[in-house]
Amino acid sequence: MINGVLVKKLKVIPDERGRLMEILRADNECFQKFGQVYMTTAYPGIVKGWHYHKKQADNMAVVKGMMKIVLYDGRKKSATYGEINEIFAGIHNPVLVHIPPLVYHGFKCISEEEAVVINTTTEVYNYSQPDEFRLPPHGGEIPYDWGRKDG
Repeated sequence: MINGVLVKKLKVIPDERGRLMEILRADNECFQKFGQVYMTTAYPGIVKGWHYHKKQADNMAVVKGMMKIVLYDGRKKSATYGEINEIFAGIHNPVLVHIPPLVYHGFKCISEEEAVVINTTTEVYNYSQPDEFRLPPHGGEIPYDWGRKDG
């Protein structure tokens, strides 16, 4: 696993009324501070990535559908420099993925329906100076192929 990345299995508590799933608590190992919570989606087969943050850490949980979350450690001084992690998250694998600053990340919807991600960040979004730095998903700067891997 990339240095600083944490994956926490989430517990789903179902009953006859529905279900409850805690995503992030202030007493979790990965909790640093609260910035904001937002929801984002992707349609089937769509890739959103690559990007990283200089200050912000992300805490992502897929609450509908399935996503392939991919991380790339581009930090030259990191013990895991160049490492790629694939995390399959969503209805069939409810996890919280903690992504530290400077780690490139993106995701692809791999379900047949729109996938929904809840992200709890450590920083508020700064509209005038966003802490978001992007690369194209298929540009070749990161050695990763977003295509489906059969077999």
